[in-house]
Amino acid sequence: MGGDPSPQDVARRLREGMARGVLSFPLTAFHDDGSLDPDGLRAHVADRLASGPGALFPACGTGEFFSLDEEEYRTVVAITVEEAAGRVPVVAGTGYGWAQAARFARIAEEAGADALLALPHYLVDAPQDGLAAQLEHLAARTPLPIVAYQRGQVAYGTDTLRRIARIPNVIGVKDGHSDLDRLQRLTLAAPDGFLFFNGAATAEIQARAYATVGVPAYSSAVHAFAPEIAGAFFAALREGEEGTVDKLLRDFYVPFVELRDRAPGYAVSLVKAAARLRGQRVGPVRAPLTDPAPADLADLKALLTAGLDLVGASL
Repeated sequence: MGGDPSPQDVARRLREGMARGVLSFPLTAFHDDGSLDPDGLRAHVADRLASGPGALFPACGTGEFFSLDEEEYRTVVAITVEEAAGRVPVVAGTGYGWAQAARFARIAEEAGADALLALPHYLVDAPQDGLAAQLEHLAARTPLPIVAYQRGQVAYGTDTLRRIARIPNVIGVKDGHSDLDRLQRLTLAAPDGFLFFNGAATAEIQARAYATVGVPAYSSAVHAFAPEIAGAFFAALREGEEGTVDKLLRDFYVPFVELRDRAPGYAVSLVKAAARLRGQRVGPVRAPLTDPAPADLADLKALLTAGLDLVGASL
């Protein structure tokens, strides 16, 4: 693929994917010594694909983009593209300042990615003009369609949204702020066909609320370790089975979030630990993240066992 389809074609495929499954953010597999494990990654991606995601987003936050060098990044994206084999869109993470983001974008294009997720820039706060210019600079240096991720120090106003939506290869926004007042105004300001999806941490917790402002699609970190739970929740939400949604939220997702909030970085390291508990060869997290404390790992195992039992699966 590598940039041949138009941004509109990629947006259409993503929209279709969002309607049929969660957006999956694969983990990046490492050996115990911290080196990249390509075989573990390939097996992990293949297992995610078998569970029917709407799209794959390698080398993003859950995939520890911030800890990868350029050659590791190339390998991660290339393996994901090879495994996907055109069945679902592959949207690779890119980030830091626009100049470095453009370097990663070129690698993603060469590796065959369909699109990019532009992660929040590094460190500094910036005015709205600067946020728009950051995307304009990146978009001018890649033919790949771009989904902008607003989170942390990146939060778009309506005028900025209109400006970035005019960039030919910017096709959507992933929202991680959960400010539904702001998000509603952004969706109303956007042109027809512009994509939005819920990218909050453990997005299922807020999926119903996002849907009320016209943003039903969401990313799922849980899909990285328990696609049975993620799939059951997605199906129940889509079919309006409120009792099932409530039960999964009450008995799995809310306790998972409470466990996630015990330590910084658990939004990734707990997910990776849970994948290891399921037999996935994904290895440890890289610094500055740390693997869960033993007591937290024991609680995670108990919660995961109970969550899988809810959907008729086992550890």
